[in-house]
Amino acid sequence: MKIAVFKETQPGETRVPLVPATAEKLVQLGADLVVESGTGVSCRFSDEQYQAVGARVEASRETLLAEADIILRLRKPPLEEVAKMRSGAIHISYLDPFNEVELVEALQDAGISAVSLEMIPRSTIAQKMDVLSSQANLAGYVSVLLGIAEMQKILPMMTTPAGTIKPAKVFIIGVGVAGLQAIATAKRLGARVEAFDTRPVVEEQVKSLGAKFVKIDLGETGQTKDGYATQLTAEQVQLQKEGMAKACAQADLVITTAQLFGRKAPLLIDQAMIERMQPGSVIVDMAVETGGNVEGSKLDEVVDKGGVKIIGLGNLPGKVALTASEMYSANLGNFITHFWDKDAKEFKLNLDDDIIKGALITHQGALFSEMYKNIMKK
Repeated sequence: MKIAVFKETQPGETRVPLVPATAEKLVQLGADLVVESGTGVSCRFSDEQYQAVGARVEASRETLLAEADIILRLRKPPLEEVAKMRSGAIHISYLDPFNEVELVEALQDAGISAVSLEMIPRSTIAQKMDVLSSQANLAGYVSVLLGIAEMQKILPMMTTPAGTIKPAKVFIIGVGVAGLQAIATAKRLGARVEAFDTRPVVEEQVKSLGAKFVKIDLGETGQTKDGYATQLTAEQVQLQKEGMAKACAQADLVITTAQLFGRKAPLLIDQAMIERMQPGSVIVDMAVETGGNVEGSKLDEVVDKGGVKIIGLGNLPGKVALTASEMYSANLGNFITHFWDKDAKEFKLNLDDDIIKGALITHQGALFSEMYKNIMKK
């Protein structure tokens, strides 16, 4: 079975889908692994390193598209390449299916079995394949470093001959994987950290990291079966804003992490809230790529509003590309290994498996995921 790994072509993408260590594991499974020439260059992996672990290197992208049984990428495929893939091939990558309807239709028409890694269910058995969590974890870490780089003060308390320096105040909005890592990183660097989430159940996690959980009475809230916060009512959103405004006004660094899978990110910090913040304070909008949590944030820019800097840089995991690639590659390798038939030495789509039921969007010329079909009907 020929598995082809493609070089990322999206501008600014520094991560790679497969590192040599994972490539070696796939070769040992019995896969005929072919890597597009130059795939690992952005992370300093040479073609020779892939060849040394048993992979072949191919310079022709057209050949790979036409012959591959399985295609591995990080980003979604360019629309123009779908028709060049072999009918019946399996394509595995991020797909963003709810916002890429035309791409999904093209994959369906081409007879491609398209796996969207974002759709892997959050179950115990699937943790080792969870690309969203692994990349969000790194994004939370990077968000703190970006905020510090734009601040005019240090995070930790220091006692010096010139006097005592008070610790900076950091406020994290959203306590998912990214938020928890942001809390942990800011605490390790000595900040005084507060955090808020609409799910009261995460209070214990916040406190376990040494941070204070900001309580805002929103009435009844909850979370989905996958651990995401449920959408708030208009009244709850207003109550949330009033409570967050007070915390933002006292913070030196605010980090927003709230994203709704498949939908536009909720606006959490508006202009009025920004105007109440101290000049010199910083906001990092981690949701800028999906519409943004902060009014006025701009993708891949740092905006100054009345002395408050709003950081809207995209692809935060790409700022630590080597580590991010190693984690994504491991997730991808675990996914392949989980469904690999060792006797037949091939990858098998088990259509009855819950992971495949969640992540497989198109198959044999039709939409496969029931969740995707139901949401797209609405």
